[in-house]
Amino acid sequence: MSNQTTVTQFILRGFSDVPKLKFAMIFFFFFVYMFGLLGNISIVTAVITESRLHSPMYFFLKNLSFLDMCYISVTIPKALIISFMDTGVISYFECVAQLYIFVTLCATECFLLTAMAYDRCLAILKPLLYGITMSHKFCSELVAMAWVCGAIYSAFHTFNTFSLSFCGPNVIEHFFCDIPPIMRLSCTNYHINEVVGFSFSSCIIMSSFALTVLSYVGIISAMVQMPSVDGRWKAFSTCTSHLTTVFLFYGTGVFTYLRPASQYSPIQGRLASIFYSIITPSLNPVVYCLRNKDMKIALQKLYCQRKRYIRE
Repeated sequence: MSNQTTVTQFILRGFSDVPKLKFAMIFFFFFVYMFGLLGNISIVTAVITESRLHSPMYFFLKNLSFLDMCYISVTIPKALIISFMDTGVISYFECVAQLYIFVTLCATECFLLTAMAYDRCLAILKPLLYGITMSHKFCSELVAMAWVCGAIYSAFHTFNTFSLSFCGPNVIEHFFCDIPPIMRLSCTNYHINEVVGFSFSSCIIMSSFALTVLSYVGIISAMVQMPSVDGRWKAFSTCTSHLTTVFLFYGTGVFTYLRPASQYSPIQGRLASIFYSIITPSLNPVVYCLRNKDMKIALQKLYCQRKRYIRE
């Protein structure tokens, strides 16, 4: 970190600048947090306990749900505390840690979604080789690679952001420490850091998105060649949940990160962040359960067993 840094703490604005909305926002986001936490825990538990879900697709889903639990836990609890206590104080090093962990999780989810797209592509294009290729070892290596790449990607952005000098003001127009609003607080010219960070994000994230798109191009081309309409629909139904998550994640994330910090709008930034960092990971369990018969059955069995255990 730069030796010129004089700021020892930052102040987070929270979810809203309007005092009358404070308790409504606290209640809403607490409900969303608990809903997302319980939903993702249910999916992880169901995949672990239900033998019919021991396949590569559900292995990736289990890891995605675990990632989403961590994702929402990095930002919401702190935001709820500062909103309830009317204090947005966060130390400099706590802000650094929050940004690093958040960007790591964000990037890891991006890479994991790409791995999931490859999994679906291979399952539809080469079903006979799918079981051999997507072994448990290979799936574990893909997940581990996603985490390692996410950590390296985050380390670059964290250093690129906090290598700037901060000597006041220290009010972050956000409910957590994020790159664009922090850069805007620098008392030195951050244009070079902005360009380098933007270029790096564009290359890495858009490359990951391009691989996801290529996977779906392969899936669609294979579906078109299927003679049966039922076969096409069955193949497409295994991809709809993942495709929905991809659109939600990239649609709001790209809006925030793939544009210069100088064009950052506090209100628009907070709204976009709410969608990709809170709403999307909290709704993923619902998205993956609506059209997935096996997951519905597994969750029903899980809750029935829980009720029986409580009664006993």
